[in-house]
Amino acid sequence: MRELGVVQYGVPVLRGPARPFALPGEREAVDTVVGQHLDVMERIRRAHDFSGKGLGLAAPQIGIGRSAAIVQPPGSDTIVLLNPRITDTSEDMDERFEGCLSFFDVRAQVLRPLRITVETMTAAGSIESAVYERGDARLIAHETDHLDGLLLLDRMRPGVSPVPVEEYRRTAEANGRPWSYE
Repeated sequence: MRELGVVQYGVPVLRGPARPFALPGEREAVDTVVGQHLDVMERIRRAHDFSGKGLGLAAPQIGIGRSAAIVQPPGSDTIVLLNPRITDTSEDMDERFEGCLSFFDVRAQVLRPLRITVETMTAAGSIESAVYERGDARLIAHETDHLDGLLLLDRMRPGVSPVPVEEYRRTAEANGRPWSYE
């Protein structure tokens, strides 16, 4: 992933809170950051198949400490998140294995709400709110965590450790429960 432009675990930009955009005044900066996101995401898609899982990337993961993330759910439009804030979560939770482009060789079990409400800004400076469920909620919550300097390791239950991706694949296949977007 490093060769494709993704910052790896241990680099300080992944642990600091991302700086929000002052919109609409920083619209050019947004255009630049979003363009860089899309370039890196295209390189990642050429190298790896995420068609059934979706793909997300936060600005700190490409070395930019700004509050922007892009999520590309399978079969859906790309979601651009500027200065996102999760304002509500469902009580219903689900614990699933997650991957992270900044920890590409491991998977970790993470408990996430099945539904979240997110406020985000448009490049024009207005605030929009949207509700996301299941796979979309998981992807967006994961990327929003990156903007707060949180990593999937921070969301794991105490005593649970990440597993190497090969072990994850063997375990998931043996249990008949491979990663599923839904």
